[in-house]
Amino acid sequence: MLFARFSVQCHPEHTEEMARRIAAVEAPSRALPGVLHFDTTRSLTDPDTFVVLEVFTDEDAFHRQNNQSEVAAVLALANAGALTRDLEWAIWEAGS
Repeated sequence: MLFARFSVQCHPEHTEEMARRIAAVEAPSRALPGVLHFDTTRSLTDPDTFVVLEVFTDEDAFHRQNNQSEVAAVLALANAGALTRDLEWAIWEAGS
């Protein structure tokens, strides 16, 4: 099982577009085989910050989810200068 955490902090002028793009990832991700948990959150103390928490059955499921066009749209906005700092990405593997 894999656990993933993705975090971005946006420049205020890009926050609502990032919110839309991240929200667009939710339904298709949850429908994929091997995606056990997929939640997006927005900070209550910094509304320009988003965290995505994901749980996958295995690495194949992780790659299927990350190869979606909706994920590419989030990363394209991030790479176009929408972020105040580098995106944070962490992945953990849990034992059985």
